[in-house]
Amino acid sequence: MKALTVGDVARKTGVNVATLRYYERRGLIPRPARTASNYRIYTEDAARRVLFIKRAQALGFSLEEIKDLLSLKASPVARCGEVREIAAEKIRTIDDKVDALEAMRVALSKLIAECAGEGPVSDCPILESLEAGKPRDLH
Repeated sequence: MKALTVGDVARKTGVNVATLRYYERRGLIPRPARTASNYRIYTEDAARRVLFIKRAQALGFSLEEIKDLLSLKASPVARCGEVREIAAEKIRTIDDKVDALEAMRVALSKLIAECAGEGPVSDCPILESLEAGKPRDLH
């Protein structure tokens, strides 16, 4: 198995060295062996794990969720259904965020419709609404 330096892993995976060290501290990748001169030596598996982490992040998984996925992946007794449920929960979370963003969009659209975009800022209905904190306009 080829030994990789921290720079090698960073280049292969597109993350910076500080990120690799952070992943080590969070327990997402194992602490690498060290050379006699105290340099970190990683394995190809560490680079694969970093790519796994990046792909999972691209799908919206948090580092804690990714840690859970990695634990399941390493467990000989874990079942695919457990991973499926984590993914389904992520979809529910994404759907909730989409709903919240849509509500924000509607509220902002209403505020923009009330503003002619002319006159002094002191008469701006958007700023007035934010200052008044009308809950119906913001939720």
